[in-house]
Amino acid sequence: MTPAPPDPAPVPGHAPGQSPGHTQGRAPGRAPATAPGHVPGRTLRVGIGGMSIESSGFCPHRTTYEDFRVTRGADLLSRYTWTDPADPMAAQVEWVPLVHAVALPGGPVERETYERIRDELTDRIREAGPLDGLVYDIHGAMSVVGLTDAEAGLTAAVREATGPDAMISAAMDLHGNVSYEFARHLDLLTAHRLAPHEDAWETRERAARKLVARLATGAGRPYRAWVQVPVLLPGEKTSTRLEPATSLYGSLADVEALDGVTDAAIWVGYAWADEPRCRAAVVVTGDDAELVSAQAGMLARGYWESRHEFTFVGPTGQADECVARAVASQARPFLISDSGDNPTAGGAGDLAYMLGRLLAHDDLATGRATALHPGITDPAAVAACFAAGTGAEVTLWVGGHVSAGTGPHAEPYELTGEVVSLQVLDGVRAAAVRRGGVTAVLTERRKPFHTLADFGELDPRGYDLVVVKIGYLEPELYAMAADWLLALTPGGVDQDLLRLGHTRIARPLYPFDDEGFTDPDLAPVLL
Repeated sequence: MTPAPPDPAPVPGHAPGQSPGHTQGRAPGRAPATAPGHVPGRTLRVGIGGMSIESSGFCPHRTTYEDFRVTRGADLLSRYTWTDPADPMAAQVEWVPLVHAVALPGGPVERETYERIRDELTDRIREAGPLDGLVYDIHGAMSVVGLTDAEAGLTAAVREATGPDAMISAAMDLHGNVSYEFARHLDLLTAHRLAPHEDAWETRERAARKLVARLATGAGRPYRAWVQVPVLLPGEKTSTRLEPATSLYGSLADVEALDGVTDAAIWVGYAWADEPRCRAAVVVTGDDAELVSAQAGMLARGYWESRHEFTFVGPTGQADECVARAVASQARPFLISDSGDNPTAGGAGDLAYMLGRLLAHDDLATGRATALHPGITDPAAVAACFAAGTGAEVTLWVGGHVSAGTGPHAEPYELTGEVVSLQVLDGVRAAAVRRGGVTAVLTERRKPFHTLADFGELDPRGYDLVVVKIGYLEPELYAMAADWLLALTPGGVDQDLLRLGHTRIARPLYPFDDEGFTDPDLAPVLL
């Protein structure tokens, strides 16, 4: 096994010892015409692999190997449509499946798990023999217990395994973090341009096709103009459904279309990790050093100057306010986001806080109004419900499976009610318990509820309120909602960043700092 590389300290600005416009190994201008070691016309050998998770440092959950879905071989190739033999790229490329591991967002990854996946990936790269390139499928917001910049360490190990001649193209989530130590090991890097991420698979395909195009033509390594922007906002304030994100992300295609530019990307950063790398970033890639630097600087300035314009993607309120407004509304179904415990942003998913707030409202407690609240993670409560059976009355302490002790919002809630549904959803046992007008869906493992299919036999459209552990609504929920509110609830992905207690982020950083903080250095560094 390969020993872990030292964990690098990320740099929130220019690289040490480098001034804007510095390049590694060649003078600014056009990139060389031929990629190192590649003969145009030869069948390319391109590996596919990576490790993808979003990790909240404020979540008590710890991600283990069992939380990852690990794919290899034909199963890995079948993840992507562009690896199909009928795709035009098949005539140019031999795809080499390595290993890919992806997990539902959660708490930091256990060090042993990270090292196990890293070592398998790098071992498989070496065993594969010389590769012309690697499609590096990651998220960008992975945190690992004991490390400061896990993706930089992983990417350094991957680069060591591929050797210096292979070209690495990273496909990322726009909520990832892009430190200098991470970016310097990559040749191409791109990110989603939509939030919600309706273009996630398109992003991966873009990373693959741009890599193959450069390798097939013998183009050299492009320049990467990299700059971090001292702004850190939650995804719910940077949705591309609203301005200014709509225009900022909408401009990327125009930048990409310029002669001499290969790709343009903006990262919002990940707000719920507490690391110096956590902040917005811009990378413009291409063969014209002056042009990519100018465009990266323009995008970075635009993001910085728009920082006060970002707003929540929907109307917000505290929990009790949101419940009262929803009950009083005539809009049905009325959706509420339990945003602080969103498991698809890194929350534990085990907080019964909103269940308590729902049953504190008299109309819901008595059944004059109805609410469906999935899915509180509590394996013991689910086991008790399955043992009791449908129709049984149970008394359970619900929630706090891993979060108990982290604050009053995280304590278990005593729930007495009728078991009204027992089902298996995507391999996860789920039990629904009804008390008054409130039906709580308990799950044995953390599970998102983003589509109608996720609810199984419980149709959310038949309830007055649907309270989902989510941030901005995913497309099916958004279309279903007659109205909705974003509840600013406590938890591991609390939208109120200032009450979370960051201590390791690099300062100054908006919104943690604002007054007198008006002129950051936004000059790009050429990699």
